[in-house]
Amino acid sequence: MRVVYVSTIERGGPLTHLRQLAPRVAADGVDVLVLCASEDVAESFRGLDVAAEALPVAHKLDLRGAAALWPHLRGADVVHTHDRRAGLFGRLAGRMRQARVVHTLHGMPEEIAARIGRDGAPDPPGVSRARIAWLVHGYLRIESALTRLGHVVAPSQALVDFLLAHGFPSRRVRQIPPGIEPAPQDAPRPEHEALVAGVAANLEYWKGVDVLLDAAPLVRSPLRLEIYGAGSLRDELERRAGEAGVDARFHGFVPDTRAAFAGLDVLLQPSRADNMPFAVLEAMAAGLPVVGTRVGGIPELIADGETGVVVEPDDPVALATALDDLAGDPVRRVELGRNGRARVESHFSAEEVAHRTVALYRELCESST
Repeated sequence: MRVVYVSTIERGGPLTHLRQLAPRVAADGVDVLVLCASEDVAESFRGLDVAAEALPVAHKLDLRGAAALWPHLRGADVVHTHDRRAGLFGRLAGRMRQARVVHTLHGMPEEIAARIGRDGAPDPPGVSRARIAWLVHGYLRIESALTRLGHVVAPSQALVDFLLAHGFPSRRVRQIPPGIEPAPQDAPRPEHEALVAGVAANLEYWKGVDVLLDAAPLVRSPLRLEIYGAGSLRDELERRAGEAGVDARFHGFVPDTRAAFAGLDVLLQPSRADNMPFAVLEAMAAGLPVVGTRVGGIPELIADGETGVVVEPDDPVALATALDDLAGDPVRRVELGRNGRARVESHFSAEEVAHRTVALYRELCESST
């Protein structure tokens, strides 16, 4: 069986997921090729012993870039796409090549992403009603129509429910979570005078870092924030942190969070909207306790009270309370982290996710529809 993966992005959770998935699918006896955005990305796959070619598709109207995909899809049994541009061009070309097509919907456009698992979620500020109407009645209908070309994989049950509620054909939607391997067992974490809490996220409205900055002055215990990520709100968030007297360090985008997470006591995911954030999985795999919000698929990752703490979104008081509780109980932090690592091993093993994905490919290839 030959599987061609198509990804047009240079970084982010979907690409991290694909780096976990592709080599393990190849190890399952599948002939794998990754078509990706740049030579640097291609080299990262080759370093994992996965064949890869750089074929940039710059935007959704880049027909020349999309046409370059065509010869590389010859002989594919399955074409599996992993972002919106890839899903648009890759699925159409894959079907024209008589391949089965699969598209992983890693999330929704940010303007409506908060509705995943929260039907009554408010729309983000500054977004017009026309834009929301287009996404709900236009974009979602287009995605539903494209699903009829093949199958969609949704990482969370919350997203599955959202898709089915918006007209996606149930027989063509499958739920397979992302996978990750637990980090090697390291030495005990260093002791800090202050609780060191980290965030690894795009610095945009829906990630809720501003809520964290509102919560930080409410925390009674000494607190230091380590914020990893880039985005349009970085300057504003740095300014707000300075004005509020919050001890916060902004590191920008880091390609590998493992070393960064080694210096944390807890990871925070204060999102207003999310699906299955890979940072949460990475933290759990590293044995870090996680405080996250009750949005999207986050409660499917964090077992509240067992592997971390789940709070309501846009609630700085609840976030501050959770941080104070963890700051005062290092033994509980260790226990939550240990349980999180065990949960990754039992529910989100990269190897098991690859087996489930290959089983889907084989099912589709054996099907007559």
